[in-house]
Order: sequence, then C-alpha cells, then structure tokens
Amino acid sequence: MPVLYHHTVSSASRFIRLCFGEVDYAADLVEELPWEKRPEFIKINPAGTLPVCVCDNDYALCGPHIIAEWLDESFGVFKRDRRLLAEDPFQRAETRRLMEWFLIKFEQDVVRPLVRERIFKVQLSAKDGGGSPDPKMLRAGRANIRQHMKYLSWLAGSRAWLAGDRLSYADLAAAAALSVMDYLGEIDWNESPQAKDWYQRVKSRPSFRPLLGDRVRNIPPVSHYADLDF
Repeated sequence: MPVLYHHTVSSASRFIRLCFGEVDYAADLVEELPWEKRPEFIKINPAGTLPVCVCDNDYALCGPHIIAEWLDESFGVFKRDRRLLAEDPFQRAETRRLMEWFLIKFEQDVVRPLVRERIFKVQLSAKDGGGSPDPKMLRAGRANIRQHMKYLSWLAGSRAWLAGDRLSYADLAAAAALSVMDYLGEIDWNESPQAKDWYQRVKSRPSFRPLLGDRVRNIPPVSHYADLDF
C-alpha cells in the first residue's frame, strides 16, 4: 500500500490527507518529525520536507502541489463533478493561486510561527531550539491571522466555494491550514461568520473526520475542535 509521510500539525500534510479522502485514495500514514532529518527519510526526499507519498511502485512524490497534481491527473479526471481541479484553465489557475496562498503565504505568515512557538518549542529540547514561546512571534502571527481571515471571509461571502462554484483544492488547502490554527484556538470565528459557515461545510465532509481525531501529545485541542456545529 502507498505510504504518506506526514506530520499531525503540518498544513501541507493535512491538505494531502483531505485530498486522499476526497478521491478515495488509501495510504498508510507514517508520522515524520522533519527536524530529526532522519537519513532514511532524506534518502526519499533530499529536501527533508513534508508531505511525501511513496507509491506502490516506490516512486516518491514530494510536496503538496506535486502530489495534488499527480492525484488529479491519475484519479481526478474520473471523478466528474467531484474533480478537485476544474476543466476550465482560468478556474484551474484560480484554484492553484489560492492553494499557493494558503499553503505558502498563510503558512509563512501564521501557521509556521505559531506552531513553532506553541507546539514545537514545547516538544524540543533546549539544544534543538526548544524553550518558552517568544511573545513577539506570537503577537505577529496573531495579527496576521486577522488580516488573512478578512480575505477568507471575502472569498467565502462572494463565491459558492473559495475558487468558484464547487469544492476544489483551494478549499482543502485553506481548511487544512485553518484546522491547525483552530486546534490551538487561535481563530475567533465570531469575527468571521462567513468564513465560519464555509469552514463548517468543509469540516462536515467525511474526508475531514480523520483530522478531527488528531491529537498532539500534551497539547489538547480547544473544546469545539471536533464539534461540527462549533
């Protein structure tokens, strides 16, 4: 069976897990700690980044965009109205733009600093960079959340789904990134009702259930994390 190397609070990993669920692609999950730089993992992906999908033929697909494109070309074309990339080239471009927004920009502005300060530093030893959270990094990440949520609310309020008329990779990329922040209770959903309604729709999909069961050692989620009705 294919293997997906992932990490529980990796937005990119969560995105691919959602994609697998939507197209009914099964893979064994192996949690990888990227900061360990295991030689065995580096042999698979010299960049040392997640996620990585090793297919049945031992071919390694590295990175969320690469895996998503392969998944669409291999399985998405048979899903008709459930395809996660539209047939129209401009709609495909918009989906890819928003994938990049949430998997790269939102990741850099929000997820990476807050996950590092609130999760990784707690789990790492002092020699590996562990320690107390940096208040400046926390403030910066939280300020960035509010700006991104305004944009997300505009998208959710002006379109049926983020990139157009149907669910796409854009929705899964955004929901994956937000789910990490929601786990930590970093989002005030009352300030973004349109984004909340959209997230609730994605969160209620069967593909999302495994993510709602995720837990980080010694860091429980907020009480509403697994509640479909918030």
